[in-house]
Amino acid sequence: MGIEIERRFLVKNEDWKAQVIISEGFSQAYLNSTVDEWATRVRIIDNKKAYITLKSSINGLINYEFEYSIPIKDATELIKLSKYKITKTRYQLKINKKNWVVDLFNGSNSPLKIAEIELNDESEEIEIPSWCGQEITGIKSLSNASLAKTPISQLTVKDRMKIK
Repeated sequence: MGIEIERRFLVKNEDWKAQVIISEGFSQAYLNSTVDEWATRVRIIDNKKAYITLKSSINGLINYEFEYSIPIKDATELIKLSKYKITKTRYQLKINKKNWVVDLFNGSNSPLKIAEIELNDESEEIEIPSWCGQEITGIKSLSNASLAKTPISQLTVKDRMKIK
């Protein structure tokens, strides 16, 4: 079964940049409009790889996630057909032997920056880097699916935090 356990944080400064290993450009779209049920995401990475993903929250920290490779041509067509899109650059980092990512959102979700770390289990202890700000794990209004539907330019982070 596909299970993802992740914690998410707002990024408060640029100190993370010195630890970047690689960066990738992401274009993604959501084929459904609700964030309270299963999200169906189509993603293209660096115009080289494409995936379709089914994702549903179990408890905010843990999600069901099933991801499958698809042809880039199909992903491009699905993204064109979707109303709900985001683009971002994802930076991969290695900190204390753990894999972190920082997403810099583009377009109407700029200048939003979100850091994520995937965990092996929900009780796993991590050292949170000093450049991480407020934890936003489980806040659906700051999920990628929500940001695709209602970009940050339409609702401030502060207002999104109230929505929970």
